[in-house]
Formats: sequence, C-alpha cells, structure tokens
Amino acid sequence: MLSKGNCIIGQSGGPTVAINASLSGVLQGIIESDAYNSVYGMVHGIEGLLQGSYLNLSEQFKTKESLDKLAITPSMYLGSCRFKLPHYEVAPEIYEILFNFFTSNDIRTVFYIGGNDSMDTVVKLSSYAKANNLSINIIGVPKTIDNDLPMTDHTPGFGSAAKFVATTMLEIAHDTYIYNIPSVTIVEIMGRNAGWLTASSALARTSYSNAPDLIYLPEAPFCLDSFVEDVKRIQQQRKNVIVAVSEGIKDKDGNYISATSTAVDAFGHKQLCGAGKTLENYLKDKLGCKVRSVELNVLQRSASHIASKTDIDESIMIGKAAVKSALEGKTAQMVCYHRMSNDPYYVDVVSHAIEDIANKEKVVPRMWINEAGNDVTEDMLTYLRPLIEGETVMGYANGVPVYCDITHLHTKTEQK
Repeated sequence: MLSKGNCIIGQSGGPTVAINASLSGVLQGIIESDAYNSVYGMVHGIEGLLQGSYLNLSEQFKTKESLDKLAITPSMYLGSCRFKLPHYEVAPEIYEILFNFFTSNDIRTVFYIGGNDSMDTVVKLSSYAKANNLSINIIGVPKTIDNDLPMTDHTPGFGSAAKFVATTMLEIAHDTYIYNIPSVTIVEIMGRNAGWLTASSALARTSYSNAPDLIYLPEAPFCLDSFVEDVKRIQQQRKNVIVAVSEGIKDKDGNYISATSTAVDAFGHKQLCGAGKTLENYLKDKLGCKVRSVELNVLQRSASHIASKTDIDESIMIGKAAVKSALEGKTAQMVCYHRMSNDPYYVDVVSHAIEDIANKEKVVPRMWINEAGNDVTEDMLTYLRPLIEGETVMGYANGVPVYCDITHLHTKTEQK
C-alpha cells in the first residue's frame, strides 16, 4: 500500500481577520479526507522554512474546538514574511533547500495562503517543480483585505475588513456630529492601487447620516482643487463633512498624493506616507474650520471582534476546497470564489491557473465610481452588502476574546 505522504501550509503577506479561518478550513479538509499522514506549518512563511522553522500542525489541531478557535483568531497563526522569492534560474540554491525539505519530509502538497505577492511565490514554486518534473502539488489560497486578486469575486478577509471600515465610519460620524462647530474629518483607508476597502465605507450610510459625504478611490484621478470645491459644496449643506480617502489616491499623472519619499519595499511597492495627513494640511490653508485626519491603519486588518460571519464561513469553505483541488491532482492553481447570485447571495468555489493571477491586480471598475470621481454607485453597494453580513460568536475570558496561543511567533525557540 502506497504511503499517503504529508503536506505543508504557509501564510504570508499582510494579516487579515479570516486567514486563520482558511487555515482551519485546509486542516478540516485534510482531516475529513484522511489523505495525508502529517500536516506541517511553515513558521513565518517561505522565508521561515528556508531557515528551518516549522510546526507539526497535526499534533496541535485535532479537535473541532481547536479548529473553531483557530478560525476566529485574528492575524496569522503561522506568522508571515515579506520575502520576494527570486526566480529559480537566479537563485537555484534556494529552491534546492526548499525542495530537498519537501522530498526528505515526503511533502506531496504545498498550500500557500496569501495575497498578490504570495501568489508570486506559488507561481515560482510551481514553475520550478514543472521544470524539474517533480511530483508535488502547489495550491494557492487567497487572502487580502485589498480585494485585488483577479479571477475571484472577492478575497477572504475583505468582507470583515469592510465591515470594520463601515462600522468605524458610522461611529466616527456619531463622534463628529456632537459638536456644533464646522469641521472636516478625513478618514484614510488602506488600498494602494485598488479602492475596494475605501468604497466599503459607503455601507456606513444610514437614514440619518450620509457619512462619508465624499469617497475618493485610486481608480479615479484625484485633483486637489476639485477636492476643495467638493468639501465647500458639502459645507453649504451641513456643518460636519466626513471624507473617506484611499491611501493610494493619485493625480492625473499617476503620482501618489501621499508619496513623500523614494522608499520601496521588497516587492518594489512605493511606501506611502499619509494621504489623510497630506489632505488635512492642504485643507487647513484653504478653509477656516477645524480639519483633522484619522488613519485606520492596522486596525482594519485584524479586528476579529467585528468579523463578518459570511467572510469567516466562506474562508473555511475555500480552505476545504483547496484540499479538494489538490486531491484531484491540480497544481499551479488558486482556489477562487465565483458569485452565483446576489439575491439570494451564493458563491461557489472554483480554481484558476496561478499564472492568470500572480502579479496582476483587480481594481474597482470605473463604472462603479460616479462621474465626478467622489463617490461610488449603487452597483458597488450591491456587490459589497452581502460580504459583511452576519456576526461571529467567540469565547471571552476576563472581558477579552480568547484566541489561539501564538507564543511560537514571538520566542526564539526553534519550532519543528
């Protein structure tokens, strides 16, 4: 009888509320299928594995209780990295280390959970395996609050981040309206080139509040003069103006409004330095009222206390689907959501070739932004609404949520 072999799971990129739900889904799919002997986890992604750091997840997640707790634990249980894997022709020694590990540990499948840059890792590992005729399945599992991966209707983690943004925007409105003085509040939201998360701020609007009054996304050219006129126009209608702005807004020439340096990260992405603060300082010179900026920053990534149940449930589902894809013999694929219906809302999970996804971005369609470039359309809201539905149930101790222990991420003890 042939050995079932083992598999390994990695996480990388920025954290989300739902990436551990996808990890839980993969583990649940493996347990249900009984297709692997042992399941390992890379500690700090592919970079950590290169340094010999990994866990035996089979020993840690055996019960439904442990898997359920993992699913609602924020951020990344396995840790992360921002490591750009070079091409195997440039650095063959790196691939020799990785694939020697896979061979010596009888790894039959690699599941890699992450966003755009992580899918770059999936395509490179897959290319090396194909070039060397190696029998190993490489499966990508999506996650990103930016919602910018192509071929999938949306990404795990986005719905919960959108729910946080909309809720926070409504609470900022309540905070702002109490003062009987004119003011402008600018809320900066994550999104380098794709404005999906900033667009979700529109879900905060109620019968008594139109906040945010203005929404600016990277997909529509931003003009400072038009921005001032937009704010002045709203000020004629109400005392307090609330603006949602993406960190990645750009002028007509493609220059980031917030790029104040030439610094870039490992993947060549320009480091952005506060669109909200830039606009705050600009408006202060133009308007005779209080102006402040609020940067949601990392809070929008890992706020499990306001997670979308739809997001968590779907993330578990897509993790299980990744296992199914691997067992069907697929490789160099990413599992994706395919929206079947808006009313009632329903998605299916399919898989797509990783080369159609890696290093590509899905941006907001221009038709989902109004003509003036300062708001979103009803079609955008129809797309967004189902993704933030439902609330998760979590345990509490001493007044705070109970999550998985992540001591292995912040100690120097080598985990194997």
